[in-house]
Amino acid sequence: MSIFILKPICKDYLWGGHKLVEKYNVDFEGDICAEAWSLSCHKDGQSIISNGTFKGMTLAEVIEKNGNDMLGENCKKYEEFPILIKLIDAKKSLSIQVHPDDEYALEHENQYGKTEMWYVLEAEKDAFLYQGFDKEISKEEFEQRIRENTLTEVLHKEYVNPGDVIFITPGTLHSIGAGILVAEIQQSSNVTYRIYDYGRVGADGKPRQLHIQQSLDVTKIEKPVKYRSNDEHLVNCEYFCVDNIEINDGEIYTYNADTSSFVSLLIVDGEGLVCSENEEYSVKKGDSVFISAGTGCFEVKGNMKLLQTTLPSQK
Repeated sequence: MSIFILKPICKDYLWGGHKLVEKYNVDFEGDICAEAWSLSCHKDGQSIISNGTFKGMTLAEVIEKNGNDMLGENCKKYEEFPILIKLIDAKKSLSIQVHPDDEYALEHENQYGKTEMWYVLEAEKDAFLYQGFDKEISKEEFEQRIRENTLTEVLHKEYVNPGDVIFITPGTLHSIGAGILVAEIQQSSNVTYRIYDYGRVGADGKPRQLHIQQSLDVTKIEKPVKYRSNDEHLVNCEYFCVDNIEINDGEIYTYNADTSSFVSLLIVDGEGLVCSENEEYSVKKGDSVFISAGTGCFEVKGNMKLLQTTLPSQK
């Protein structure tokens, strides 16, 4: 068995909506489904196998049982499973936040930092996100604006539409705005430093925790640079390589899952089949598929759009 359909772990953060359940076939019974962790071996939420021999086990358990060869040669440099893929439904704006790089996170949090990308799936009219600063300011002004709750006045607003790609490097202040639904591909890390949260309170009735000093330590006060891939991929960075694949009725998409990397498929629209020489599974919008390294050629057919993620070789 080398093709695994994954059931996500869901998060009910207070800013979330219900679109992932209503429109992306996520199985969750709560009122708020803010995030669906579609591919995860992180300790804070692990994807569960929903098909075949290993049904009911976590993906991490299957990897431990079958060995790291199923991850591929490009994964050998990592001590832990290196990426995390999510669907995120922001009914309300997320907090203004920042992620550290690997060096800072390993020293202070005992886990990796976070480089991430967003692929915009849905955006209401005039929806925007924050990414970096509109202008360069001094660290003193930065601290003053944090104290005075005026930070958003100097942040860069990026108005978005479906299909847009946003690349977030460590140290970049950012926030997904209300009315936006994205697929997020990131390093496998859950380190987030919250710097401003609109005065909101958590489920316990208390103000949500802020991480001011950590944010001051890691934030880069600079304007964002529009991401442009330098090759045919949607995003190709040190940590992940992402492709946007569209398949129409009668077409067959073929890919060779060689020994270099596993392959992740996130179905963002439509439905169809994923097939290898010995396996065939139906998939639909919202499904996440993990294909082991060394599987060889597999096919995807039907009428659907998907994001394909692999691990790049060391650059």
